[in-house]
Amino acid sequence: MVACKRQLIIFGGFHESARDYIYYNDVYAFNLDSFTWSKLAPAGIGPAPRSGCQMTASPEGNVIIYGGYSKQRIKKDVDKGTLHTDMFLLKAEGVGKEEEKWTWSRLSPSGVKPPPRSGFSVAVGPGNRSLLFGGVQDEEEEESLEGDFFNDIYFYDMGKNRWFPAQLKGPKSEKRKRRRGRQAKSEAAGDEEVEQRPPQGPLEIIKEVVAEDGTVMTIKQVISGPAEEKERSESEEEEEEEGGALGQQVEPCPRSNAMVAVKHGVLYVYGGMFEVGDRQFTLSDLHSIDLHKMEEWKVLVEMDPKAQEWLEESESDEEDDDVEGAEGGEEEEESSEEESEDDEGEEQHPAVEPGENPEEYLSRTEQYWIKVARSHMGPEAKEKKVVKVAHAMAKTFHEDSV
Repeated sequence: MVACKRQLIIFGGFHESARDYIYYNDVYAFNLDSFTWSKLAPAGIGPAPRSGCQMTASPEGNVIIYGGYSKQRIKKDVDKGTLHTDMFLLKAEGVGKEEEKWTWSRLSPSGVKPPPRSGFSVAVGPGNRSLLFGGVQDEEEEESLEGDFFNDIYFYDMGKNRWFPAQLKGPKSEKRKRRRGRQAKSEAAGDEEVEQRPPQGPLEIIKEVVAEDGTVMTIKQVISGPAEEKERSESEEEEEEEGGALGQQVEPCPRSNAMVAVKHGVLYVYGGMFEVGDRQFTLSDLHSIDLHKMEEWKVLVEMDPKAQEWLEESESDEEDDDVEGAEGGEEEEESSEEESEDDEGEEQHPAVEPGENPEEYLSRTEQYWIKVARSHMGPEAKEKKVVKVAHAMAKTFHEDSV
């Protein structure tokens, strides 16, 4: 649903019962003056039936519809899902008059389009642009379903009909300091000495909470600090500074179904969810970014990884256990994780050597952690998943030991 002039426009959706489901592509309007509903009958060919699409109202009073999801039954008990990536314009003529007419037309935007996804969020930003944030692309592997979550921003220029990805520029003050610092060093010691000193780059910190059954929850942060980088020319450094890669300090972790809003040119992103294995984690952090400057994300409310909620589904004959898992599952899981760590004893794990970074520690102890992960997850676990959990365990242990 979207507010358009003095109307609320509703498109599509789905209804699912125990036996069947149906997806819609009809359009309804609710008049905010008369408080009455009316079904629209736009001319032209509109979107296929779908749910989960996002709508944006243009300044001219038109409606842009993008993406969505639908499924259809191939045969008994077999459904095929479709992730839509098309875009349509619902154009209004004579709005508010008796001869009001609506027309469908398909849009073919230029530029760099967002990768296919569902669960993304949309808001209207400054400069006649709408924006897309986050989402998830599900990938089916044998009998499992895993999602690739996003935390990127794409802008859609409604006037030029063009997509382009957002680029963080980094704080201007930091760029000026770097330029002045490099010029001073160049004058004092010459270009050769400057090239020998590694530039300051972003340092990615990954915090991972590992449960006893091998579930990994990853929270990624990018902070400014020294980083090992290959030697680059001065022109490459300047290009990177202009692009702002060095200025990025923090960003929201990937997620779907986040709440977004734009006020005075500032985008606010709250909450959302992401999946790890069979669990869905609910987020409660709040971030903001100035869309005029696009310099850096700001954390307004931090997220505590160990305080995230997950809801556990049990078999139908264990409904009582299911309720307990939904209400107190996180605390029970955390306590069982802590008990497991206490039982093992940190002394049994390979110690972190002085000055050893996470990559060096993982390289030295990888096989040990793979054995630990395998013992937790059982012989039926996939090798790829076991290695992922082993790496997470090693990084967590290294972080706790430093």
